[in-house]
Amino acid sequence: MIRAYLTLLGANVVYATSYVATRVTLGSVPPATLALARLVIGSLVLAPLARPRASDPTLFDDRRAIALMGILGFAAAYVFAHWGIARSTATNAALLIVVEPVSLMLLSPLYLGERLSRREAMGAALAVAGSALVVLNGIPGVTTLVPHWQGDLLLVLAGLAYASYSLLGRRVLERHGPLRVTARSLVWGAAGILPVAGVEWASGARAAWTATAVAGTLYLAVVITALGYVAWNWALARVPAPRAAIFLNVQPIVGTLLGAALLGEPLTPFTILGGALIVAGLAVAFGPGAR
Repeated sequence: MIRAYLTLLGANVVYATSYVATRVTLGSVPPATLALARLVIGSLVLAPLARPRASDPTLFDDRRAIALMGILGFAAAYVFAHWGIARSTATNAALLIVVEPVSLMLLSPLYLGERLSRREAMGAALAVAGSALVVLNGIPGVTTLVPHWQGDLLLVLAGLAYASYSLLGRRVLERHGPLRVTARSLVWGAAGILPVAGVEWASGARAAWTATAVAGTLYLAVVITALGYVAWNWALARVPAPRAAIFLNVQPIVGTLLGAALLGEPLTPFTILGGALIVAGLAVAFGPGAR
């Protein structure tokens, strides 16, 4: 379990770098094209590693769940996320991380029958409150209004789509290895995004494959989409979904710090306070004496 927790922590620190990488890459690559490239390259990277062994159970009985994981959790999530980031900021992109853990915590009892303990719920509340401060750069309804509302609305939809991946995949991953499930869901995600990328291409949107665009696409495809999701799925097979969701709140503070350092986006006292609440939430939920 400790290895699973450390994997979740490390995976979410790495995931946090995707906002800056995506923001930069979208300057040269249209959103649907970038999503398709991530999914195709990611599936090609995992394909040689995901070959089934004779003793592995067939994926046939879980084919519908895996297909939905790819279509909703990858294709729809990437479309919403890429268009949302293009219309918002790398810092505000962390808004989807507030939506994703909250969705997992609220829907897991209904869909999976998994609930947080009272202590974990307290830690989750602190972490989500910290995420909200980081993302909204203030106290919601008191000191600030959510800017870039169109982009942020797309990011909210992306958060719901990302949450569906874990909800659908939790039981599947108890029966099958993370490499096979991730690779198969990537293929379905690519199939789901292909028509959208085709419409984007027909509209005249073209990628400019500069060195930065190629490097950004490869980083997002290999590190975030392929390896990152294998790590997440490995841990999700061992940790209940609502508990794993708490670790998602690490992303806003790391993403905001990277946005400030690399893109010059503002860093405020609310960012620092929000980061402190996130750390406190993780300490309450998983510190000494936790279940």
